[in-house]
Amino acid sequence: MKKKNSTLYIVLITLVATLGGLLFGYDTAVISGAEGSLQTYFAESLGLSSLVHGITVSSALIGCIIGGLISGYFATRFGRKKTLILAAFLFLVSALGSAFPEFLFFTKGEPSIALLITFNIYRIIGGIGVGLASAVSPMYIGEIAPARIRGTLVSLNQFAIIFGMLVVYFVNWGIGQGQSMEWINDVGWRYMFLSETIPALLFLLLLFTVPETPRYLVSKNQDEKAMAVLSKIHDQTMAKATMFEIKKSFDVNKAKLFSYGKTIIVIGILLSVFQQFVGINVALYYAPRIFESMGAARDASMFQTIVMGLVNVLFTLIAIFTVDKFGRKPLLIIGSIGMTIGMFGVAGMAFSNTIGIGTLIFIIIYTASFMMSWGPVVWVLISEIFPNKIRGQAVAIAVAAQWAANYFISSTYPAMMEFSGGLTYSFYGIMSLLSAIFIWKFVPETKGRSLEELETILVNKKSA
Repeated sequence: MKKKNSTLYIVLITLVATLGGLLFGYDTAVISGAEGSLQTYFAESLGLSSLVHGITVSSALIGCIIGGLISGYFATRFGRKKTLILAAFLFLVSALGSAFPEFLFFTKGEPSIALLITFNIYRIIGGIGVGLASAVSPMYIGEIAPARIRGTLVSLNQFAIIFGMLVVYFVNWGIGQGQSMEWINDVGWRYMFLSETIPALLFLLLLFTVPETPRYLVSKNQDEKAMAVLSKIHDQTMAKATMFEIKKSFDVNKAKLFSYGKTIIVIGILLSVFQQFVGINVALYYAPRIFESMGAARDASMFQTIVMGLVNVLFTLIAIFTVDKFGRKPLLIIGSIGMTIGMFGVAGMAFSNTIGIGTLIFIIIYTASFMMSWGPVVWVLISEIFPNKIRGQAVAIAVAAQWAANYFISSTYPAMMEFSGGLTYSFYGIMSLLSAIFIWKFVPETKGRSLEELETILVNKKSA
């Protein structure tokens, strides 16, 4: 009965933390339904270039980089829980401000450069929330979860990200259904951003019901509170053993970032960079436009985006149920191979100027391969591979690198497509192939080991 209750407790805590992932997905994908309207409302009416539009679509990513960079400081200084509360508040402010950027300073319905800048500032604020949540939600879950189910529970965060994207695909489709393009371009896009206030408020309120992580509490010499949390997660014997391991890992003086060698930091950064350089967020941010370029009407393209979202959810579930059984490395390598096939397939269709169901099939192969591997598993590894004493700052660097790579790939996509669609998708295919080689040669398997065990292995490797 104790084990059953503790598992339920862990799952409930995890579900609250994964709302950060859901908002991460919601906030980054809401732009997919609104980007065409934003181009009409701002770029076209003001005579701005496609590069400016690409920067606007990707502006939240600037905030994501900032959020990723400061996440280590906030998570270490104020705690994992308080950092997530800050992220939830930023999501709420961004949703309201992005929907009504004219508030206080501008006249509604009169686009201007100043209004465009203000809109981008609100999107950047939301991006800071995403950057914080993307680093701290998996960190929080990884520090709460027992080793036997850690991969599954951290993978739930990726499921929440994809589920958030799927929800917003439905919301965007529902808002635009049956409405004129004039209404969508004037009002509809505002409702898309405004809809985010509901999950943001829910996340903010529920965070006050969850505990701080035991590893953070030990780092602040709050051993009694840490033991109380561990006792709810484990039986008494395991709780004491885990407490001993955690305290032992904090016994030495404060560690510098490279105390465990540079290799593990470089691996974390490259995991993050490859996750973005394979081009996944191009498929997510510009999904309706990609389908429209294949000849679909706008309503049909939004519906095809929902189909892609359902595929993403299904294949993320596959990762959740296999990551603690099959291992991290095999899933990543298989996913890389599938992404390579999908992207080179799309590139081949683009080179031959053949648009149709084949392109959709290759895009689904690509996204399905990503969702069963690189989507969830990279977050699992980033939450696992860094030792306790440097986890906050190391995760911050890895996540900031991820968002910087994301911004580069997403903001350059429109200009790259104007140059050559075939070469653009070929680049993502090459990155997918290189990602498989990287995993095979350099990434350690972490399945089934406690965070403290992994730390011991890294110390031994450094001294070997």
